[in-house]
Amino acid sequence: MDVSPSEILPKQLFASLGSLEFLRPFFPNDILPWEWIGNIAKALDSLKIPECTGDVSMRNHVASHVFIHPTATIGPFATILGPAHIGAHTEIRPGAFVRENCIVGERCVIGNGCEIKNVLAFDGTKIAHFNYVGDSILGNDSHLGAGAILSNLRFDELEVVFRLRKAKYPTHLRKFGAILGDNAQIGCNGVLQPGTILGRGAVVYPGVVFGGYLPPMSMERSSAKPLDISRNSSGAGGQSRV
Repeated sequence: MDVSPSEILPKQLFASLGSLEFLRPFFPNDILPWEWIGNIAKALDSLKIPECTGDVSMRNHVASHVFIHPTATIGPFATILGPAHIGAHTEIRPGAFVRENCIVGERCVIGNGCEIKNVLAFDGTKIAHFNYVGDSILGNDSHLGAGAILSNLRFDELEVVFRLRKAKYPTHLRKFGAILGDNAQIGCNGVLQPGTILGRGAVVYPGVVFGGYLPPMSMERSSAKPLDISRNSSGAGGQSRV
């Protein structure tokens, strides 16, 4: 479909780029948000980062072309592969793995055991405990509970298609995780399927697997009902199996 769904344009998802406003030419408001994902690497290339800067100890591995603001902190045994931009007062905690093409704003947390790759994370984003985030955009003050996963690749490895109600929109991306609007949250062990978009303030309950579009200030929680297996020979009340 050629018609752009206006409710998921960047201006509806994000109030501003905050400290990353200087990268606005790469992230305009009038294109579909998943087009931003392909611009992350272009934005980093424009910065022409020469080498690592910031608070780094001998217990870290930080590649070249990584900018770390002097006020950011990097915990022991963290790995940052360039190109990357780490903003002011951001914490990269012990054991975190920041892969290629990541832009992280101010006051963010990339926590222990977390892996991120090709990510644009706005100010105040919290990716704090054992999360995987690939090919995704996280709005201001968005939050991932422990173990939450943003899956970026379909089982069949075909193009990710965004679904909005009954309409389907091709993204022309083989890898596309999720886009979280400002203040969106995912509970512990929640999973977002490839090509998911959460509106501002949307919430996905802990343990829920969700895909598609969740409107602003709405909530997705498990609606599964107990399954009656009393008549199933393999279930309770049926014949036992050795």
